[in-house]
Amino acid sequence: MKLFQREQRSLFGEILDWMLTPLLLLWPISLGLTYLVAEGIADKPFDRALEYNVRALAQLVTLQNKKVQFNLPQPAREILRADDSDLVYYQVLGLRGELLSGERDVPLPPEEDAVGGGEVRLRDAEMRGLDVRVAYIWVKLNTPGQPALVQVAETREKRSILATEIIKGVMLPQFVILPLAVLLVWLALVRGIRPLSVLEERIRQRQPEDLSPLDETAVPLEVAPLVSSVNDLLARLKASIATQKRFLADAAHQLKTPLAGLRMQADLALRVNADTNELKHSLKLIGRSSMRATHTVNQLLALARAEGTGSSTVHQRCNLVKLTMEVVQDSLPRALEKRLDLGYEGADADLPGVELEGNPTLLKELIRNLLDNAVNYTPSSYIAPGVITARVLIDPFGKVLVLQVEDSGPGIATAERDLVFEPFYRALGSEADGSGLGLPIVLEIARQHGAEVSLEDARAGQVPPGTRFTVRFNAV
Repeated sequence: MKLFQREQRSLFGEILDWMLTPLLLLWPISLGLTYLVAEGIADKPFDRALEYNVRALAQLVTLQNKKVQFNLPQPAREILRADDSDLVYYQVLGLRGELLSGERDVPLPPEEDAVGGGEVRLRDAEMRGLDVRVAYIWVKLNTPGQPALVQVAETREKRSILATEIIKGVMLPQFVILPLAVLLVWLALVRGIRPLSVLEERIRQRQPEDLSPLDETAVPLEVAPLVSSVNDLLARLKASIATQKRFLADAAHQLKTPLAGLRMQADLALRVNADTNELKHSLKLIGRSSMRATHTVNQLLALARAEGTGSSTVHQRCNLVKLTMEVVQDSLPRALEKRLDLGYEGADADLPGVELEGNPTLLKELIRNLLDNAVNYTPSSYIAPGVITARVLIDPFGKVLVLQVEDSGPGIATAERDLVFEPFYRALGSEADGSGLGLPIVLEIARQHGAEVSLEDARAGQVPPGTRFTVRFNAV
């Protein structure tokens, strides 16, 4: 139960609700318990007076000539009736239940009540439409048969008045203490959440470019995990911004080179004395530069698309063998142009275990970039043609689907194998055209599919050693 409802949750309001709600709910319960305790306290002195009166009347019951006698002096009778607020009744019954003195309509004890014992007992009853408290005693007179019964009944007015006075004495101070307690709780909460306000002010005063971590020691222990999480977010945001800046700088640098080449060749073509061969050469270089710029832009868009899809990528059941064969067929014209032997070997498309959950467009982009990388960096000639092989293997025991792209190129040095997955990095000593974005795209797409990418020498110990890229997927 909440006493205060808000459209937007408030930490201050939540804590205040959970502190005041039990307090306000327990207060009426406390009233009820106090009333019960007060009634018990109020009964004790009046019960003792009733017990005294019953014992006094019991002493007046005597046995004379085998006949029960009860003689109540007038002064005692007047004292018994001298109560201003309550009515007092008494009753004395003989051995056969005959009325010896008092009121006939005083309720009798319950039948299951044990007779005798000479002890005073108390019970609640109703007489003449009023609630009464009855004290009674069985008086033994050394005669056979049932003992005599003496009862004194008293209405409960004095008891109710005393119980009310006790409740007033206890509860009236609480009407002052309760608002004071609420005020103290309010002030304690205001003081308790003040560090959050200070933290909020510190964050608001920060400059947009300030991504330094917050001081965890300046906040309460309970808030430290939140500050630690914010610091972790700031660190990741700082790294992301740094990566974006580096990416933009590298992209600008990569685009600047072909664009500068375009401008230079255009200037050369515009010379007055340029002949036809020079114009053709300039146009050829312009075309090459434009193709390089177009390729770089396409790779940048592919990397941005791969990084931007993230968890929103729609996955479906894909046949990796079919996707690989389609990309190999698309890459054949370019491979033939460079005199490369490009082919596929491995599992058939109709075998079980060649399917995985993934995005077919991104998976084809992954395979295409691996093949483009192999085509770009594998030398070939009529005498010594280069060989590129795409391969899909199945591990039915480990439920792993393996994609391999292997070439007969110069290989990648061990020191550079981690660097080649960085954007715009290109292996040293290579004159092949490329943007340095193919392998980062492969790594990002593999990460989104829960796959692992590794590279090694295709023919260890031989020259050239070649390169083998391996991507391990979880099979369906």
